[in-house]
Amino acid sequence: MTSLTITQPDDWHLHLRDGDMLKAVLPETARHFGRAIIMPNLIPPVVTAKDAAEYRDRIMSAKPDNSKFQPLMTLYLTEDTDVKDLRAAAEIGLIHAVKLYPAGATTNSASGVADFSKVQRVLENMAQIGLPLCVHGEVTSPDVDIFDREAVFIDTVLDPIRRAVPGLRVVMEHITTKQGADYAREGGDTLAATITTHHLVINRNHILAGGIKPHYYCLPVAKREEHRQALVAAATSGDNSFFLGTDSAPHTDANKLLPCGCAGCFTATNTMSILAEVFEQQNALDKLERFTSLNGPAFYKMAPNTAKLTLTKGDPVTYPDHIATAQGDVTVFDPQMPLHWRVSDPITAS
Repeated sequence: MTSLTITQPDDWHLHLRDGDMLKAVLPETARHFGRAIIMPNLIPPVVTAKDAAEYRDRIMSAKPDNSKFQPLMTLYLTEDTDVKDLRAAAEIGLIHAVKLYPAGATTNSASGVADFSKVQRVLENMAQIGLPLCVHGEVTSPDVDIFDREAVFIDTVLDPIRRAVPGLRVVMEHITTKQGADYAREGGDTLAATITTHHLVINRNHILAGGIKPHYYCLPVAKREEHRQALVAAATSGDNSFFLGTDSAPHTDANKLLPCGCAGCFTATNTMSILAEVFEQQNALDKLERFTSLNGPAFYKMAPNTAKLTLTKGDPVTYPDHIATAQGDVTVFDPQMPLHWRVSDPITAS
């Protein structure tokens, strides 16, 4: 196969930041993706309907000319989240999900949840109206090894939440383990999982072997090779439990290379080429559309995009090493393999 046309993809987990960074990185996503679930972990976080509306307006103002990209807004769940405000935002279609960050789990998560009993009423209301909860699935206890935090979270936090709030629709974001894939696969219609581009490519050796490589450091951290293989199997299976959420997370090189550097991989620029390569390696190019374009809208109860995207195979395609921003350069994720698939511009209407 040398050409593949699929429904235009969506990104169900995306960081755009704000201000000048937003203006610099948004075109990288808008070039190929129709919609994206926008993460609310700004400083200060997006916690109210007013916050979400104002952030959406800033995103829309930063869109490239003639872009039809649609930001799908979320609220940041706190122990003080206003149920009435949340329900009102959902009812008018302003927000499409609520994000749960365990306090201290990742970038800008200090305002997250420490006592899960304090958000029980919010979760019950979300179950009533069918509003999904997007979960950063890691415990933060210092006595739990960082490579075990996802598996422990499933057993001690996520499963109890789902039992306590029947019908709550949950997205396990950026799963990194076989345990996560197995749990999502067995969770029924109210549970799904996103898988990132970079977790399909790297394992923990890419971060640590032969010297520390900060641009591969992300949270949740990449795990053993057996877990990467489990993620690849899940993504390429066609199972509707799994869909793309890149977790593309821009940080300037200066902030990535600090003694205590930021976590995140910036993959918006080359994601579709990388995914086509991974799926072809698994003889699963026929499943790429389900993972990138169909399973996500189905879970979020939205229609797929009407536009089409065509990938063609040929000589290796190159991408810029960096994206320039007013704060400094952002390094584009390097998959350490030739990419033979490129997106044929422009996106075409159906």
